[in-house]
Amino acid sequence: MISIKRWFACLFPCLLYAVPLSAQESLKSLEEEYYDFLALRGVIERPYLNYRTLSDSAWEPDEDTGHPWADQNLKTWHNNLRVYGPALFVSYNTASPYGQNDGALWQGKGINVSLDGGFRFEKYGLELTFKPRISFSQNQSFDLMPRSEHFQTSEYEGKARDYGYFWREIDLPQRFGDDPFFNYDWGDTEIRYTWKTLTAGFGTQSIWLGPAYFNAILHSNNAPAYPKIDIGLRKQPVTIPWLDWYLGDIEFRLWVGRLSESDYYDNDASNNYSMFHGFAFAYAPSFLPGLTLFVNRTCRVPWEPENIRYIIPSGQSKNTGGDDQKMSFGASWLLPQAGAEIYGEIGLDDFVPGKLKGYLRYPFHTMVYTWGLKKAVKIAPAYNVHGELIFEWNTMEVSQDYQFQWPSSFYFHGGLRQGYTNRGQLLGSGSGWGGNSQYFAFKLYYPKGVSSLFIHRNNPDNDFVYSQAIRTGTGYDAALDDKYFTGFKSNFIVGVTTDYFLTSRLCLGGGFAYNLIINPFYFYSDPDKSMKFWQDRYLHNFSLNLMVQYRY
Repeated sequence: MISIKRWFACLFPCLLYAVPLSAQESLKSLEEEYYDFLALRGVIERPYLNYRTLSDSAWEPDEDTGHPWADQNLKTWHNNLRVYGPALFVSYNTASPYGQNDGALWQGKGINVSLDGGFRFEKYGLELTFKPRISFSQNQSFDLMPRSEHFQTSEYEGKARDYGYFWREIDLPQRFGDDPFFNYDWGDTEIRYTWKTLTAGFGTQSIWLGPAYFNAILHSNNAPAYPKIDIGLRKQPVTIPWLDWYLGDIEFRLWVGRLSESDYYDNDASNNYSMFHGFAFAYAPSFLPGLTLFVNRTCRVPWEPENIRYIIPSGQSKNTGGDDQKMSFGASWLLPQAGAEIYGEIGLDDFVPGKLKGYLRYPFHTMVYTWGLKKAVKIAPAYNVHGELIFEWNTMEVSQDYQFQWPSSFYFHGGLRQGYTNRGQLLGSGSGWGGNSQYFAFKLYYPKGVSSLFIHRNNPDNDFVYSQAIRTGTGYDAALDDKYFTGFKSNFIVGVTTDYFLTSRLCLGGGFAYNLIINPFYFYSDPDKSMKFWQDRYLHNFSLNLMVQYRY
């Protein structure tokens, strides 16, 4: 039997030999956001156009460019093997849940912990990634919104009634039970085969669609991972044969996955799973360098074998509820000479009645949008200190023509009642799913890490307040005005974070945020009507977090 000492002696020389492979990074990780900042400055090229997962976020940094973190052991491959982590994240919320774009982790009130790590192996086109996550939520008690009368039926008894969302059909629990809990998630685990740019895989890697930094409309890493099969082309140059005319780059992906209901929606086991289809296409024209045009489409249907045909929509799905299709389209324009990027995305949940004439009459039916900009700032280039400004505006409120129809919201659907969620968390925008969000951040990159200041204001669900005025009559209603006009819930958050490399392999991070919650229970904040018009209720939440990450 080989001794431990001799085993390490054999392994160590292999670890010193690194092959020239790209660096695949997890969505929204410290490393991925840093590489994206380098792309903003023109130091590196983005490996994707519109669709990205860990496997597609394959950066190829040039260590000779002298970027701020050139000495921080970012590209950690050893003989076709890369080790991720371990990475530990801990947060504490004093009064209310707070957290976004964190996968399966539920950052409720109290202590929240996640631990992830794993490895990635590449050889002869085969890509094998194993990167699960274990999380813990203390899940302390806090006051919940009362559920509407719509849910007062037998299928919503128990957990569904006690902890579920307070209006309409969506699996979005306000709280996941009344006890602390652990959760295991496969995270970014996947097996894939790639030939040149043609790729196919099976796994649970999170998807990010579109150029949004904070609130992606159709798909983000805000919800837990789900199993899926995908096939498509990674970023691929297109050239006319014989003429050698370069037309630009294209990228597309097609996938089918399975979404799951949480334990806190209803008591009907027959609807616990949904089939989820997705299509993403992007084109970057050669004649307008830096511009990317994209279109994305998703479709959720009941979990029935025959509904596989909805990967290309046609006809009606099996069982009641039909299909829930959504799409988004937009553009981003990266201008590395100016160190800037502007982007915009429009989302649609339904077709406008009346086809072409309907779009001419009122094209805004179910329309939501996101726009933003990024700007690199020169701080002290001689010392490798650089800044980045980020601003993003996201509006997810229901279009106003619904005032003549019925209460609705972008992520709801009357037939497929769980809504646009997986295991109780939203697949898309995590902060303004029925409202709006404005996010501003300034980041300072330096050789030993990054520090940031951010300000965020959002209304999570204005659609809930708007729904109270539908079918209530016409004309001015003083009682309606008094009850709802100042009953909107909003969050104002200001925070600071720092991630610091203690060594080239060990990174320590931490952050603090103050969250002022105005009208935490909407117009229910004043049930006895003791407060006067224009007065609000307040809740003060403080959020602290700590991160420790090691890279082999």
